[in-house]
Amino acid sequence: MAVDVTDVFERHPECLDEETLKLFREGKKPFQFPGLEFIRTIDESKAINAIKGSCIILAGSGMCTGGRIKQHLLRNISRPESTILFVGFQARETLGRQILEGNRRVRILGQELPVRARIEKILGFSAHADRKALLLWLDSLESPPRTLFLTHGEKEISLKFGVELARDRGWQVEVRNTSRNSSSMKPEGPARCLSQADLRRVADSWSLK
Repeated sequence: MAVDVTDVFERHPECLDEETLKLFREGKKPFQFPGLEFIRTIDESKAINAIKGSCIILAGSGMCTGGRIKQHLLRNISRPESTILFVGFQARETLGRQILEGNRRVRILGQELPVRARIEKILGFSAHADRKALLLWLDSLESPPRTLFLTHGEKEISLKFGVELARDRGWQVEVRNTSRNSSSMKPEGPARCLSQADLRRVADSWSLK
């Protein structure tokens, strides 16, 4: 998917910022440079394992919950000469969060492995909308929704955001309590509608009055 999205950006430079547009005007190709190879097939991904020497592997998913990243972690997480660099937020209960929090052993594809690689992170690369951006998007709605569902995010933060929306906008809000397994996010139970009692209880808990 990341390779396909890169193609989309190349075809639509109007979506890029001024700094990147300047590179295009100067005849440079920011999405193509020496040493960069786009991997599309499983066989091409497996061939990375045969590379001798140093290389940088960019792989999804960002929270290590599925995809090719698991195979790369399986082969490299126990190698002291390797570095695993996180560039996005790691939600609770994800493999990425376990690694980032310093777990000395993690389970990957059924195998329990020691973490010997160097673990680093860079903040600020997440493409997810934050609270401010979500509010701006909600403000663009022509009419309020009959019910607003919050389905993606950590439980406490989602509940707090739902309380704020229900209190300030008078909307009916349902918060999905979610957890992540190795490949997907599954609901722990039925959707929960915030009643007035819920709102008062949580508002008191977070001093949202």
